[in-house]
Amino acid sequence: MEAVSNARGSETGVANCSSGGFARYPHMRILIAPDKFKGSLSAAAVAAAIGRGVKAACEDAVCDLLPIADGGEGFAETLATAIDAEWIEIVSVDAIGRSIDARYAWKDGTAILEMSEASGLWRLTPVERAPLEATTYGTGLLLKDAIERGAEKVIIGLGGSATTDGGCGAALALGFTFFSGDNHMIEGRPHEMMMVDRIELPKDLKLPEIVAACDVTNPLLGERGSAAVYGPQKGADPTMVDMLDAGLENLADVVKSQFGGDYRDVVGAGAAGGLGFGLLAFCKATIRPGLDVIAEILRLEERIAQADLVITGEGRLDDQTLDGKGPVRVAALARKYGKPVIAIGGSATAEVLQSELFDHVFTVMEIATSLEEAMGRAEVLLEKLAADALQIMRSAKQDVE
Repeated sequence: MEAVSNARGSETGVANCSSGGFARYPHMRILIAPDKFKGSLSAAAVAAAIGRGVKAACEDAVCDLLPIADGGEGFAETLATAIDAEWIEIVSVDAIGRSIDARYAWKDGTAILEMSEASGLWRLTPVERAPLEATTYGTGLLLKDAIERGAEKVIIGLGGSATTDGGCGAALALGFTFFSGDNHMIEGRPHEMMMVDRIELPKDLKLPEIVAACDVTNPLLGERGSAAVYGPQKGADPTMVDMLDAGLENLADVVKSQFGGDYRDVVGAGAAGGLGFGLLAFCKATIRPGLDVIAEILRLEERIAQADLVITGEGRLDDQTLDGKGPVRVAALARKYGKPVIAIGGSATAEVLQSELFDHVFTVMEIATSLEEAMGRAEVLLEKLAADALQIMRSAKQDVE
């Protein structure tokens, strides 16, 4: 079955490949910058599969593989692979306190953490989800180890969390202490946040520069807040959501009263169950869009400027994609430099197909016989889509000429 595309007949011009009649350039340079296909392939695996398809259709093409991540799951691995960082392994705990082996990346004094490594929802079965008990203590242990190792900078990817504790667990791991009104020490579990009355800072804690990378803009509280938007997927029923939101509000009030900073409405404060807020309040972190962090370190804009064609994508291309996730950011930069851009996804909504951001959109589901085949044979199907993409771009170019 042939791949289907929303071809737009872009007049931006595609560099031509000698083996397929693209004769304008002897070696077409193609930047391949996709995010992961969640539940199927990592961003690196997606990029590699697309690259193989490109080379099959055009053996003279020069493929620049640049897997991307926007702060969620896969962020640390994507960045670590790109900069050839080493992995540091430690013993930590998961969101419900079980001992686990966990790791973070290290390169020239910079530690790259991913909160889901220790505190991620993926570590819990559905019956193990405990929204009123789960904490980020394990993430705090990773951060503590990096600090003790002498990190000058820590980058933490926020996303995929099993927690809604406002970062209290991570703060406890760093030595912060939480007390109730009767001076009872609190262990930082979400159901205890309503009891927090006083916070004691650790002695002699020297923090490096900390950057929290995330792909969401949610504030801490309210209908767009951490508990309301993300609590249900972590197992919270409506009553629990209200309890969690009230606890986070109390935590924010205590932080404001005691430390003088009000971080509840900062963009991204609600990321990863409020860990964004906790890193702001307890670690004086900076919150940045994950793709901005990736783009800066991996010179994304420069590499787009050098490309003749850009291919991006992610597992599901939908309204969230159009809200500014990785593929759209890549496409916007491609447009800035007048580069044609293709999106490849597992599936795509009508809004994406109608978007002017992409010259063409290809989806695995359009050539797969079932969802099971799309998931199980994703790499093979991506290779075919990439090969078809070059053929369609070639035809579009010839039509323009």
